[in-house]
Amino acid sequence: MRILILGAGAIGGYFGARIHAAGGDVTFLVRPARAAQMRRQGLHVSSAFGDLQIAPAVVTRDELAEAFDAIILSCKAFDLDSAMEAIAPAVGERTLVVPLLNGVRHIDTLIARFGGERVLGGVALISAGLESDGGIRHLNKLHGLTIGALGGTPPPELETLSKVLAGAGFDFVLSGDIVQAMWDKIVFLATLAGATCLMRASVGTIMMTLEGESYVSGLLGECAAIAEANGHGLSEAQLAVYRNMLTNRTSPLVASMLRDVETGRPTEAGHILGDMINWANAGKVPAPRLGLAYSHLQAYERRREA
Repeated sequence: MRILILGAGAIGGYFGARIHAAGGDVTFLVRPARAAQMRRQGLHVSSAFGDLQIAPAVVTRDELAEAFDAIILSCKAFDLDSAMEAIAPAVGERTLVVPLLNGVRHIDTLIARFGGERVLGGVALISAGLESDGGIRHLNKLHGLTIGALGGTPPPELETLSKVLAGAGFDFVLSGDIVQAMWDKIVFLATLAGATCLMRASVGTIMMTLEGESYVSGLLGECAAIAEANGHGLSEAQLAVYRNMLTNRTSPLVASMLRDVETGRPTEAGHILGDMINWANAGKVPAPRLGLAYSHLQAYERRREA
C-alpha cells in the first residue's frame, strides 16, 4: 500500500518514520525547503522506543502527479483548506483519506470535498516536537494511533492499511467507533490545552498551586458534560485515565498549544476550545472554566495578530 503523508512535522514525521522503518511504502508531501532538507539529511527520530534515521521519499506540491492508496493528513486544523488543495492530485477513486487533525469539525469539510466513502476518522495520541535541525523528538512513551470508518460499510482498503499500521512499531487500534474516540480526545485536549495555556505551566506545576487541582478537575468535568450533552459521553474508565494524567503531581505534560503560544505561533484554540464552547451552548451546559481558558487564548491571538 502506497501511503502519502502530508507534512513531516512532529506527528506526520514520527508515524511516517515508523511506518517506513517497518518496510512501509511512505512518501512525504512537504514544502520545498523541507523537501530539500530531508533529501540532504534524511529524517531523524529520537525516541525511548528506539531512534531512527531514514532516507524517505519526498515530493512537493508541484511534483505530485499520481494517486496514492492512502493519504495521512497531519496538518494543523487552520491549514485544512490548503492541505486539501495540496493532496487533491493524489486522491484517486479508491484512495483513503486519514486525518489526524485535532477536533471533530474537519470531518464534514473533508467529506464535502472527497466523499464519505473515502474519508476515515483518526486520532493521534503522542507528545512529540520538531527540533531546530528538522528532526523529531518523541517526548514520552505515548505513541498511539487509532483509525476507523465513520459509518456504514468500511472500505475494503481499510483492512490492508490496518495491517500496515499494526506492524509499524507504535500502538495501533482499529476502532469500531472512531467518532467516540475523537470526542474522547477533544475532551482530554481541551482540558490539557485550556489548563496549561491559561496557567503557562505543566500539569505537575499546576498541581502545586493553590487552586490548580480544583481548576483542572472542574475543567475536565465541564468538557465531559459537554460531550455527554452532545451524545458522546465518555466512559467512567476513560475519564479515570484522563483524571489521573491531568492531576499527576510529577507530570511534565503540556499541550503542544502552549508551545505554540510560547513561540508566538497561531493556535488551534478556535477548533478545540471554541468548538467545545459552541457545543456547550448547544447543549445548555455551563462551562465557566472553559470560557475563561478560551478567553485567554482569544486575547493571545488578538495580540499576536495586532
